[in-house]
Amino acid sequence: MNWKLQKDLFIAFFRSTLLGYGGGPSTIPLVHDEVVKRYKWMDDEEFADILAIGNTLPGPIATKMSGYIGYRLGGWVGMLNALLATIIPTVVMLIVLISILTSFSESPIVQGMTQAVTPVVGVMLLVMTYTFTKQSGKSLGWIGTIVLAVVSLIGMQFLGIHPAIIIVVLIAYALFKPTKKEKEQQTG
Repeated sequence: MNWKLQKDLFIAFFRSTLLGYGGGPSTIPLVHDEVVKRYKWMDDEEFADILAIGNTLPGPIATKMSGYIGYRLGGWVGMLNALLATIIPTVVMLIVLISILTSFSESPIVQGMTQAVTPVVGVMLLVMTYTFTKQSGKSLGWIGTIVLAVVSLIGMQFLGIHPAIIIVVLIAYALFKPTKKEKEQQTG
């Protein structure tokens, strides 16, 4: 067993969860930072794939991502390690913070703290969106990226289609769409 990897897995997911105030979506950019930038366990494209597939499955995104990444890097022990690192801070903070926040819920400091965190989480998600959009522009081309983004936005925001359905449809399309190589063979 690679003890250094197990230690790094625990630290990466513990730190992400500990600093991810606001739940799953706010931890995604932090996990991305740890997994892609700090430890370089995978690239942006692999991370985006895991995020997309994780969003189609039921349950909290943070635990799904930590479980898969932990398993991929360190097997069953890595999976359990990453899951514990994700769950422990949440459970402890939930107990402590709920106790404190309910005691001081009317305090302007607590209300201000909660309101001040929202824009920071929004910026983190915006930065990650920009990174993924750039990556999509490189792999799909900018026209394809813009078309998929607009269609997805219309489907989710205006037609009320669940994001998981859109992701499954896009995955199915990608699986059955002819590759450039297959198109060349058909025309050649």
